[in-house]
Amino acid sequence: MKGRILSRKATCSSHGQDSSYFLGWEEYEKNPYDPITNPSGIIQMGLAENQLSFDLIEAWLANNPGPAGFKRDGESVFRELALFQDYRGYPAFKNALGEFMSEIRGNKVKFDPNKLVLTAGATSANETLMFCLAEPGDAFLIPTPYYPGFDRDLKWRTGVEIVPINCSSSNGFRITEQALNDAYVRARKCDLTVKGVLITNPSNPLGTTTTQPEFDVLLDFVAEKDIHIISDEIYSGTVFDPPGFISIEEAISGRPDLSKRVHTVYSLSKDLGLPGFRAGAIYSNNDTVVSTATKMSSFGLVSAQTQYLLSAILGDKSFTRAYIAENQKRLKERHDGLVLGLKKWGIECLKSNAGLFCWVDMRHMLVGSEGFEGERKLWEKLLYESGLNVSPCSSCHCVEPGWFRVCFANVSVKTLDLAVRRIGSLVESIGGGRNRRRAMGMGGSVKLTPGMWNK
Repeated sequence: MKGRILSRKATCSSHGQDSSYFLGWEEYEKNPYDPITNPSGIIQMGLAENQLSFDLIEAWLANNPGPAGFKRDGESVFRELALFQDYRGYPAFKNALGEFMSEIRGNKVKFDPNKLVLTAGATSANETLMFCLAEPGDAFLIPTPYYPGFDRDLKWRTGVEIVPINCSSSNGFRITEQALNDAYVRARKCDLTVKGVLITNPSNPLGTTTTQPEFDVLLDFVAEKDIHIISDEIYSGTVFDPPGFISIEEAISGRPDLSKRVHTVYSLSKDLGLPGFRAGAIYSNNDTVVSTATKMSSFGLVSAQTQYLLSAILGDKSFTRAYIAENQKRLKERHDGLVLGLKKWGIECLKSNAGLFCWVDMRHMLVGSEGFEGERKLWEKLLYESGLNVSPCSSCHCVEPGWFRVCFANVSVKTLDLAVRRIGSLVESIGGGRNRRRAMGMGGSVKLTPGMWNK
C-alpha cells in the first residue's frame, strides 16, 4: 500500500470552506459590483468591514507624516524597524493598545500591558487560545448564531470541537441557563470534554451587547463546571445605542475565583477599520496562558512597522476620543438607515445596538418551504437574481431558518440604497404587494441619501 502523499490536514474538509458564507464570497469575486464597469454585479454585503471613518485616519496621517514615514523627531527609524523584533512586542504599542481598550470601555477597567499578547489579528488570537486551553477532541460551547469563520479559526488546525448553545428569537437570542446546560449535556453525550465557553460581545452576527444578567448566568456556569470563558470583544468600540457595553473584565469584578479562567480577545480590525494591519491581542490574568501564547505568537507577529505606526495613532488621546465618538455616530446613522429602508418593504431586523451588520428577518420570504431548504433557495435568489451576497443563518448555525446577516459599513450610501431597492424588487417578485403590506401600509422604497450618514 502506497504511503500518503499529503497530510490528513491537507486533504480534510474541516476548514469550512464549503459554507454558504465562503461560497457567497467566491461568487462575489467572480462578478463584483462596480457602479461604472459592472452595475449589475454582486454587491458584497457579507463582509464585516468598517470603511465609514477612513477619512478621519487619513486626515491624522496627513497631519502627522512622521510615523507613517518611519521617523522619530525628524530622524529615520527605518533600520530599527527593519531588523528582527522581540516577539513580546513593542512596549509603546502594548501600552497604547491597553489604554485604547480602556478608553473604549469608559475606563471602567484597566489593561496591564504585561498581560497582553500581540497576535496577527483576532483570528490568530482565538486559535492560539484554543491551543492553550484545549486538546484535540475537547469542546468549546458557543451561543448561536455565531460567526461562520469560527468553524475554521477554532477547529481546523487545533482539532477542537464546537458545540452550539442554541439560542432563540423568542428572547432576542439571549443566552439562558437552560440553553447552556442543554449544550453541555449534548457535548458529554458525545464523550466530549468541555473546556470552556466562547462568546462574541458585541455579538457577530446579532449586533447586540451581552447584558449583566447574561454574564451572571455565564459566569455561574463557568464556575460550576470549572471551565474557561473567552470573550471576543473586537466590536467593543462600535456600540452606538443603549444599553452600553460591558466588558467581561468588568463583569468579573468581585469574582476573583474566575480571574485566571477569563480571557479577552481584541483587535483593531473593526473599531479602527484596519483588518489589513493584522493587529490583535489576547488579554489574560493567567500567567501560564500569557507565557505560552507569547511563545506561540512568533508564528503570527504584528510587524514592527505596524506597531510603530499604530502606537503613534493610539497614543494621540484627543484623536482617539474624537474618532470613537464620530465613528459610533456614523455607524448609528448607517444602521438606522438600513433598518428603515428594509422596513419599508415589510422586512424587520433584530433590535441591535452595535456592530457593522443587521440580523435581518426574512422568514416570511422563504421560497418553497419554511425550512433550511427554503432558506437555501432564498439565499440563491438573493445572490444570483438580486446580486447580493449576504450570510444566511444556516452558515451561522442558527436553528431558525430565514434570518440573514447583512453588512452595511463596507459599501457607499449609493450602493446601500441600490441593495435595498434590489431587495424590494425581490420582495415584489416573491410575494407581490403582500410583504409590503406587512409594513402597515408604508410601502415603496426609501431613498437612503448621503446626508443621512455624512459620507
